[in-house]
Amino acid sequence: MFKRILKLPLDRYNSIFLFGPRGTGKTSWLKTHVKDALYIDLLDFSHDQALSANPNRLDTLIPPGYTNWIILDEVQRIPELLNEVHRLIEHKKYRFILTGSSVRSLRRSGVNLLAGRALRYTMHPLVIQELGDLFDLKKAIEFGLLPSVIEHPDPKKYLESYVQTYIREEVLFEGLTRNIGNFSRFLEAASFSQGQVLNTSEIGRELGLNRLTVSKYFDILDDLLLGIRISAFSQRAKRKIITHQKFYFFDAGVYNALRPIGPLDSREELDGAALETLFFQSLSAINDYYSYDYKIHFWRTLAGDEVDFVIYGPRGFHAFEIKRAANINSKALSGLKKFGDDYPEAKLYILFHGAQKEYYGNITAIPLQEALRELPKLIQ
Repeated sequence: MFKRILKLPLDRYNSIFLFGPRGTGKTSWLKTHVKDALYIDLLDFSHDQALSANPNRLDTLIPPGYTNWIILDEVQRIPELLNEVHRLIEHKKYRFILTGSSVRSLRRSGVNLLAGRALRYTMHPLVIQELGDLFDLKKAIEFGLLPSVIEHPDPKKYLESYVQTYIREEVLFEGLTRNIGNFSRFLEAASFSQGQVLNTSEIGRELGLNRLTVSKYFDILDDLLLGIRISAFSQRAKRKIITHQKFYFFDAGVYNALRPIGPLDSREELDGAALETLFFQSLSAINDYYSYDYKIHFWRTLAGDEVDFVIYGPRGFHAFEIKRAANINSKALSGLKKFGDDYPEAKLYILFHGAQKEYYGNITAIPLQEALRELPKLIQ
């Protein structure tokens, strides 16, 4: 069992939404930290069948006078339950923790999201701070940081199964696409877009699909919490900035499991995208867990100058470039330097595979593993 950074306000009155992709450890965390709760697993067929037919039956599963937490696991399976949860919060003052690995069915069904009566939290894949000495950078780049990956004797096989049984089955269960074959081909195409500026028209041409269908498929990945799109940073822009978004699968291992590999694929290209993903998922987790409230962007001009990640918020302004190389050259620093010229207020970092910190004017180069370990302090 890993000591997770996530903290929920269990001493407060508010109910709680805990979202996160399947396999990130939501249920394990709750069973460890909320031991005396009434636990209702909506993946259990008996609960699913009974409550789908009549959501009001939820009240009959709760003992009279109950005052502890009530956990509804995978609430997106029965979106209509939220109306009953809302009623029970109002009339019986029950406290719920509602977990979900998708928000799409909740939005699509038009049910209320408890009208602000539940606080929202997110569980991410593991981060280096939670793994300690178990963290292995090479393995993290290849297999990602889902908890089961760390413990599994064959992480590659686990990830293949994860992609097959979870992603595709979840899409089918929610009825999100009528053509699973097209969506499966899209998933492979999306893996080629990892860390890239999205061009949905080009992806559509490659797949024989129209642009709107491709955009809908990316929306599905967003709502299933499997994909994240980030926008370009454009505040007080002094140069022409692109308007398209960049895309990432939420975990480096899931990306690698989806990405087809052939003789024409270079290891440098694959590892580069995975390395960038590893940093992004760690940055997203730390930002959420510590409530830093940064908005995560990238920066790219029409002239091609680029910085991988820009975070901007009440605590500061930071720019990060991620490089697979062990040595820093002037080309690697070019984007950060131009960004620094436009935004002298920003702190600039390049993360690389070197052995120790290096300094290039106002740019600090940090070995990647050290940067991941120091990230909470680096951006606080």
